[in-house]
Amino acid sequence: MESVLYRLGRACFRRRRLTLAVWAAVLVVLGVGAATLSGPTDDAVSLPGTESWRALDVVDEEFGESTSARVVFTAPGGAALTGPDRQSAVRAAVAALRDAPQVAEVSDPYQAGTVAPDGRTAYATVTYPGPATDVGADSRAALREAGDTARRAGLDVEYAGEVTETEEASSGTELLGLAVAAVILLVTFRSVVAAGLPLLTAIVGVVAGTLGISIATGFLDLPSNTAALATMLGLAVGIDYALFLLSRYRHELAAGRDGEEAAGRAVGSAGTAVVFAGLTVVIALAALAVVGIPLLAAMGVAAAGTVAVAVVLSLTLLPALFGVAGRRIGPRAGAGGRGERWTRSVVGHRVVASLGCAVVVGLLAVPALDLRTALPDAGSAPAGSTQRAAYDQLAAAFGPGVNGPLLVVVQGADVAAPSARAHRFVAGLEGVVVATPPTANRAGDTAMFSVVPATAPTSDATRDLVHAIRADRAGLSAASGGATLAVTGRTAIDIDVSEKVNRALRPYLAIVLGLAFVLLTVMLRSILIPIKAVLGFLMSVAASFGALVLVFPSPLDSFLPIFLVGVLFGLAMDYEVFLVTRVREEHLRGAPPDDAVVTGTGYSARVVTAAALIMISIFASFVPSDDGIIRTLGFGLAVGVAVDALLIRMTLGPAVLSLFGRAVWWLPQWLARFLPNGGVRHL
Repeated sequence: MESVLYRLGRACFRRRRLTLAVWAAVLVVLGVGAATLSGPTDDAVSLPGTESWRALDVVDEEFGESTSARVVFTAPGGAALTGPDRQSAVRAAVAALRDAPQVAEVSDPYQAGTVAPDGRTAYATVTYPGPATDVGADSRAALREAGDTARRAGLDVEYAGEVTETEEASSGTELLGLAVAAVILLVTFRSVVAAGLPLLTAIVGVVAGTLGISIATGFLDLPSNTAALATMLGLAVGIDYALFLLSRYRHELAAGRDGEEAAGRAVGSAGTAVVFAGLTVVIALAALAVVGIPLLAAMGVAAAGTVAVAVVLSLTLLPALFGVAGRRIGPRAGAGGRGERWTRSVVGHRVVASLGCAVVVGLLAVPALDLRTALPDAGSAPAGSTQRAAYDQLAAAFGPGVNGPLLVVVQGADVAAPSARAHRFVAGLEGVVVATPPTANRAGDTAMFSVVPATAPTSDATRDLVHAIRADRAGLSAASGGATLAVTGRTAIDIDVSEKVNRALRPYLAIVLGLAFVLLTVMLRSILIPIKAVLGFLMSVAASFGALVLVFPSPLDSFLPIFLVGVLFGLAMDYEVFLVTRVREEHLRGAPPDDAVVTGTGYSARVVTAAALIMISIFASFVPSDDGIIRTLGFGLAVGVAVDALLIRMTLGPAVLSLFGRAVWWLPQWLARFLPNGGVRHL
């Protein structure tokens, strides 16, 4: 691989104008494609094959697919909505809602019984035919305008439901992360031109990735936060990969080589590490498809595509930019200095350093024992949003369960008797506030009724209630000649999704760790180092989870653990590869074990530290985001990178390598003969 990449680096440097033109043409094509082929995003989580999803298909088939919104009316100042003037204002809003575009049905709170016992809060349910994605922007605006007629009459009005959810605009805080990255790069390279190249390639990669995601929305169902996730990862890995290549290029210039030769050697050596590091990230993200949730798989593949673009850009566009910049990049060797002094200190106190790292990570990881997950609902929406206000007002007036009703579906040849029996059973369960009377379809073979729990949609008690209802299926079937019962609705689907994601975490880890172990063994030709790399990663994940539980209220988003594991694993392997390949180069040159560790790690320490600080700043810049998973993922990754790079890779790693000496490079002869010689050597 080194020789292929060496020739690629030289070719892109030599034919820099052609390389730049090709990438400019790619961006133009992607831009045209995004403008003409993009479609709407879809945040609905589907889970084909589960009971809740099959039951929802039955409801859509037998009763017609629909989506709804809630308009929540609250009387200010402790007044009631039962007074004539306020009733008139509410009913005028209901009449306006019925005239809004695409509306199929609107419930009157006074007739539907959706006025709170204290009389201060009521809600109207607005039903639309088809899925939420079919409701146009004009219809959504008309919904709010119609509801606002009551606001103009002096009532407080808020909105809830999928129809009212809008895509959050970017907060722009990632620009702060880029500014911090620019300062770090400037301090690291002490050259404006050198500092600007990693930023430029990362931005180009993010633009290409987000345009590709925009095109993909025309063919795939992608959630609205996919672009934010791709931006987060694209900026981080794009800057990192360019940073390592640029550092090696400057080192080659300092050794007296001309620009073309230096570019070839940089891409051939550091580029090999970039390919392996990028491959681990792509594997980790693409492997999300094994979970079996289409939305998660689509997000993983989209993010993996952005990382792949970052790798290709680093190997092609960056050498071309080396040629454009010429000597203005400035040769500067990266070895020696504080990195070597730090590594020498760690090696000299390797036992203390190893134990100290283990203690610090262990303390950070303790809160992770209380980790709980659930899919977010409107209760986790940003404070001040209408969805959050509606959620809080409904919970206060009707109880938390009103925000997550369950839907029980009963099927049988003559459904009247079994549905009545199921209704009596469910209504009598502990934790049920109310169960509405069953409604049958025209054929009389399917009935459904709504169940309002006493607890919030994301609570453990609501999950236990769903399982308790499902536990009665065998008894219902036996007593009713084969009738079936299923639980569905947004809350039940979210519970099923959360449980499936949690069950998938261990096999997902096994796949990712196994593949990465193989890649690292091939690349580094060692058994011990891949084991060290994997165990160190698990320590970083535990510390990251602990920090998340400590800072953010429980439960966390169900998708967060598996996403954090996938992304952090790839990034952790980046640092492992970049550090250990330099140690291996020194080992192959014949350096004694401790000298190889000190020189190799010391050479990369300055750049790895800069890369870690850039990663941390990029991820931390997404913490103010209004999107819950982006906010918590940004924080978790910032903590995870800090622990992994500074503690695990640059402190524990050299200490362990020193403890084992030459044994770290042991490889059974039969395995050495079997493995392809894909390891990084040196040019």
